[in-house]
Amino acid sequence: MRKLKGLEEFIDVVWLHWALGEKGWYFKEEDNSLAKDPYYGYTLLREFYFKADPGYDKRFTVPMLWDRKYETIVNNESSEIIRIFNTAFNDQLPPEKAGIDVYPEELRTEIDEVNEWVYDKVNNGVYKTGFAATQDAYDENVYPLFESLERLDRRLSDGREFIMGSKLTEVDIRLYPTIVRFDAAYFTLFRCNIKMIRYGYPYLHKWLLHLYYDFPEIFEGTTFLEQLKKGYASTRIGITPAGPIPLIMEGRQRCKSGRGNF
Repeated sequence: MRKLKGLEEFIDVVWLHWALGEKGWYFKEEDNSLAKDPYYGYTLLREFYFKADPGYDKRFTVPMLWDRKYETIVNNESSEIIRIFNTAFNDQLPPEKAGIDVYPEELRTEIDEVNEWVYDKVNNGVYKTGFAATQDAYDENVYPLFESLERLDRRLSDGREFIMGSKLTEVDIRLYPTIVRFDAAYFTLFRCNIKMIRYGYPYLHKWLLHLYYDFPEIFEGTTFLEQLKKGYASTRIGITPAGPIPLIMEGRQRCKSGRGNF
């Protein structure tokens, strides 16, 4: 969303290390991460939470949107940050960026309906499956997950470019991270292994490649598959699987206009 809306002038990105440590997310000079936070010198994500609220006693999660002027957390829920980015800076953006709206009025009811089941069965479904502690819990989540992937594949089988039709919306933005990670991490490490996206869902896979290759600044340039695979492996088994090779299939799925409708 930051790249899509052209918010680089207003919002910096600071990467934590891909591994989850004993005290949560931390900085380490490796891959995209720095040795420490460049603004406060912090080495742990939790230090931001305690600066905002010394009595904070909940989870320390990312993404986390920080206000450097007021030195506090604006938001740490990705779906809400998407909507903040969608409109909050429009009065300071050029018309071509201000005009991008991933939550258009005429589609909001349907977007909310699709988001609800996609989040429950797919975005969160991979985690409910991967962290299931019993066979029953695993079975209760793995089959609805794959039924929902089938549902998405059927939705895209009518030739539509994006999940909601001809226009990129927040449904695509929210679904993309789960689907691009699926074969590289969830299939192997989270036991979501009934089908791979690349072989089992042709229309969903085409949609993924379209986003990744045809809009490289927005999607490919913000996706770090090697790091995410190492990160998930570090929390699960401590050994990073070799495959799949390649992590994402080659191929461009350019739409007829070559541009897409934002």
